Amino acid sequence: MKCPRCGAEVFPEAKYCHKCGSPVNRHSQDILIVTTPSIPGYRITKVFGVVTSLVPRTRGFLGKIVAGFQSMVGGEVSAFTSELEKARMEAISRLKDKARGMGANAVVGLDLETSDLGFQAGVLVVSATGTAVVVEPESESP
Repeated sequence: MKCPRCGAEVFPEAKYCHKCGSPVNRHSQDILIVTTPSIPGYRITKVFGVVTSLVPRTRGFLGKIVAGFQSMVGGEVSAFTSELEKARMEAISRLKDKARGMGANAVVGLDLETSDLGFQAGVLVVSATGTAVVVEPESESP
C-alpha cells in the first residue's frame, strides 16, 4: 500500500507513513466528507448528529529552536507547517472513524479549526467537526 500523501510504500500494518508521518487508514476512503450542508447527487436519508475530533500537536525541542530562527527571519515557519498538516489529516481521519462507528457513510458541514493552548507551551490543537449522516445516490429520472 502507498501513502495517500507522499506516495511512499508503507507496511500493511502501519498506522503512519514512515516518510512523511501522515496517518495511513485503509478504511477512511468509504466516508464522504464535504464542507457544504449537502452533497450534490446524493440525498441525506439519516442524520446521526455532531461528530468531532481533536488533535493536539507540538514540535520537539529541536523543532522549536528551528522555528525560533525561522520566525526571526520572517516568512513561513516550515517547522510548524508539517506538524499542522499532520494534525489536520489526523483530525479528519479520526472524524471518519468516529462517523463510521456511528453508522454514517458521510460527514457534511465539515469545519476545521486551529487554536493555541497557550501557557507558552507551543501546543496547537486542530479540531474537526461535522454532521454524521447516511447518504444515498439520487436516482436519475428519465
